[in-house]
Amino acid sequence: MSGQFTMYSTPWCGYCHRLKGQLTREGIEFDEVDIEADPDSAQLVERANGGSQTVPTLVFADGSALTNPSVAQVKAKLAG
Repeated sequence: MSGQFTMYSTPWCGYCHRLKGQLTREGIEFDEVDIEADPDSAQLVERANGGSQTVPTLVFADGSALTNPSVAQVKAKLAG
């Protein structure tokens, strides 16, 4: 794990694909976990989202999470 946060996603999620592209263009490194391939991560996403498996969910080193954030929200979180 080398990124600044972990993005929990699914292969079919359009919002996930869009955010991944935007983050890559901004040079923001992140790790990615497919919640369909990793049931434990799906449970983590549920805990972060009140029981819903909403993706993309980003989890930061401090344990905080953002669900379906904009690139601006991610940059603000990383700067904070």
